[in-house]
Amino acid sequence: MRDLRRMGRPSGDFDASRYFRGEQDFAFYNVGTAKMRELARSIHASHRDWTLQDAMAFADILMLDPHLEAKAVGVEVLARHHRGFTPALLSGWKRWFAQNRSANWATTDHICGSLIGPLLVKYPGAAARLRPWSTHANMWVRRASIVGLIRLARKGVALDQLYSVARRLHVHREDLIHKAVGWALREAGKTDMRRLERYLRTNGPKIPRTTLRYAIERYPARKRAELLRTTR
Repeated sequence: MRDLRRMGRPSGDFDASRYFRGEQDFAFYNVGTAKMRELARSIHASHRDWTLQDAMAFADILMLDPHLEAKAVGVEVLARHHRGFTPALLSGWKRWFAQNRSANWATTDHICGSLIGPLLVKYPGAAARLRPWSTHANMWVRRASIVGLIRLARKGVALDQLYSVARRLHVHREDLIHKAVGWALREAGKTDMRRLERYLRTNGPKIPRTTLRYAIERYPARKRAELLRTTR
């Protein structure tokens, strides 16, 4: 994408790769979020005649690009068609994860936050479609199985599913799964802190410590220390 290449900064000014550890097969133009979103807005504005299907096809193409910013532009343009989202789109987004088109935490979480989250807020019943993703062979599908629920969890919706998926994911060894589960549990706790505490005390020995530390971030310091001690 010529526009992204032109907007790129020398890595000495901003090196996006420092935010990623152990993730391969993608590249950076070193374009900041604000400029990337500005480009997405301009693309959307110049293609007002695009249908949802057109935007999905555009995003499909950009998902093949190795550059993280190109993938992000595709997601942002598609997100501007959110009023037309239906649960049928979930299979296409799952394909992106399963085929490693989003093989990094930033793109995966961007899809979850800007596409899957708004769709599930509109169709809460569709959250059940993410449940089997938690046992998928692909790590990014598994990460999306719980990060995709965060928008609902913040509204106190689909908490049973979120806790059930969290239990399934505790056994996985990947640090990026541990962090995602901890993040999701922390967000679920915002609407019901007592339920989160019960869950942590009941499942403590099975919960990776990274997950636990993320999950308890909103508790007072004394409570955090006590939970770290009693859940070993």
